[in-house]
Amino acid sequence: MEKTESTTEVAIFAGGCFWGVEYYMKQLPGIISIESGYIGGHQENPTYQEVKAHVTGHAEAVRIVFDTSCVDYETLAKRFFEIHDPCQADGQGIDIGPQYRSEIFYTNEQQKATAERLIAILRAKGLPVVTRLTPASTFWLAEDYHQHYFEKNGGEPDCHRYVKRF
Repeated sequence: MEKTESTTEVAIFAGGCFWGVEYYMKQLPGIISIESGYIGGHQENPTYQEVKAHVTGHAEAVRIVFDTSCVDYETLAKRFFEIHDPCQADGQGIDIGPQYRSEIFYTNEQQKATAERLIAILRAKGLPVVTRLTPASTFWLAEDYHQHYFEKNGGEPDCHRYVKRF
């Protein structure tokens, strides 16, 4: 049996509360690590309270390191579009505010092209997708109590649910 060489890649998705995004994304095969944090703002080392107060410009997001021999970026991006409402601006469900926006922070041009293609497919299906595409910038880790929230505390997300779109 031929051995497949493993390589890793980083994906960053913001789609509402990072707890729910983490919960659904970590169910995919090939996820090496997933961390909750903040990205897309103008302040260094933002805290949850500052992000929540809308003073930093950051989005709640997850940074995923994945094994490309097990899962590709397109699979992750499709899952992202199916676990949050990409048509709701500045919020998800009852979580409202710019920190809960729908945004993909791409780490290379191939990720951007994949996201653009998937958005075009969803729009062709009549969905008014508002997801932003932005080059990745500094990702700031969220506080420890936000990491692996549902593993530590039990339960399931109430602001996210899976909806088949592809």
